[in-house]
Amino acid sequence: MKSTPPACGAWELLIQLLLSQRGQLPVLAATLELSPVQCHVLYVIEPGKPVPMKQLAASLSCDASNVTGLVDRLESRGLVRRVPGTEDRRVKVLDLTPTGARLRAELIARMSTPPPSIGRLSAKDQRDLERILSTLLRS
Repeated sequence: MKSTPPACGAWELLIQLLLSQRGQLPVLAATLELSPVQCHVLYVIEPGKPVPMKQLAASLSCDASNVTGLVDRLESRGLVRRVPGTEDRRVKVLDLTPTGARLRAELIARMSTPPPSIGRLSAKDQRDLERILSTLLRS
């Protein structure tokens, strides 16, 4: 009988952890009067770092035409604004408004609250987990 390589086991456990928490985003989004996809958009756009609409579509794994309606709704709430790109004025980039930046900060703060299972780890294990995940994201 073959044993599962440790990397496969670790990946499976990460997927299980993420899936166990997937129900939290719709609840969080509703408290902020956003959809989960709108939360994703606010998460992607960092204050002062405009994002081209095409790049946003790629981040959301959708067609650029689908982003238009999503951005329309965020823009109507005063959370984002479309501005011409600095290098190519035909390209529209999205920038957060001050209201959008404040809502994004609240979203990030709430999303950053770990599930109880991570909170039960020792401080050393939490630091090790953070270090390992950080290393993975940088590579």
